[in-house]
Amino acid sequence: MEDTKGGSGANLDRDRLCAFYRHMWRIRAFEECAIRGAEAGEVFGTVHPSIGQEAVAVAVCGNLRRDDILLSTHRGHGHTLVKGADPYAMMCELLGRAEGTCGGKGGSMHIADFGIAMLGANGVVGANTVIAVGAAQRLKKLGSDRIVACIFGDGAVNRGTFLEALNWAAVRTLPVLFVCEDNRYSASTRTAELTAGEGAAARGRALGIETAEADGNEVPTLDAIAREAIARVRGGRPVLLVTRTYRLTGHTSRDPAGYRPQEELAAAREKDPIRRCADLLRLAGLEEAELAAIEAEARREMAEIYERARNAPWPRRDLAYTDVQDVGAPTERPY
Repeated sequence: MEDTKGGSGANLDRDRLCAFYRHMWRIRAFEECAIRGAEAGEVFGTVHPSIGQEAVAVAVCGNLRRDDILLSTHRGHGHTLVKGADPYAMMCELLGRAEGTCGGKGGSMHIADFGIAMLGANGVVGANTVIAVGAAQRLKKLGSDRIVACIFGDGAVNRGTFLEALNWAAVRTLPVLFVCEDNRYSASTRTAELTAGEGAAARGRALGIETAEADGNEVPTLDAIAREAIARVRGGRPVLLVTRTYRLTGHTSRDPAGYRPQEELAAAREKDPIRRCADLLRLAGLEEAELAAIEAEARREMAEIYERARNAPWPRRDLAYTDVQDVGAPTERPY
């Protein structure tokens, strides 16, 4: 990468770093509004923040094409935003309003937006992995150069669906990028206490899948690794990317996370991806006022969106049962 200004940041692409920084602040500002909404009882259902994990969303989803398919988890606001979803429609979805991405019926854990090929977040741990290989097999049959990106947490690696999905992707050489956001916790339990062996990467290699590991909070390096992985997947092979990150909030917006040592949290804050990106931008010549302006603009944007969404119309009652598939009673007739 070439420096756009020169000086001490000679190896930094300042424009690209600024874009990363802006996207990460938009994610964080969006989720901080969502947390406030949950605390005020205005967001229905559970909110799972990704605060502290924003670099993974930016590096992975920022390198996808608009028509590439994305499948996310219950912690998927950032992924969806970076893929190109309208933050107002997303906020309406969290608030259960008619102008939400799913008409207010999916909520935080089940956001989907087919307009950007985001097939949906998933509240079932690991369930998106098998959906991803199904979508990838369809793309391969069509001869398409589109790919599927499937993002999941480290808690998913012990689920049967994870191994089934990796195995099928390897056997059929499917265009899937599996991305593990390893934040070290499965809800409130350390993942290391639940996972034997060497974790997700070892499982991928055991099945013959090309596997890369990266610091999930160091956005320029992660960006380069993700770009290379996506190129390989577009070339027709599955890749597993394991990113080491850390969520700075509890498992949900209502979780005080008392199970984590304070010194561990303090150390993680020092590696906050937004903070680290800001340090790099300072090296590249950005002034403090410019950094503050990016943060302020993201906060202003999301605060305005939240206020608009609060005043958006509720869904019509007569539409409550639309989008619901009725296959009939199996005792009366086959599906």
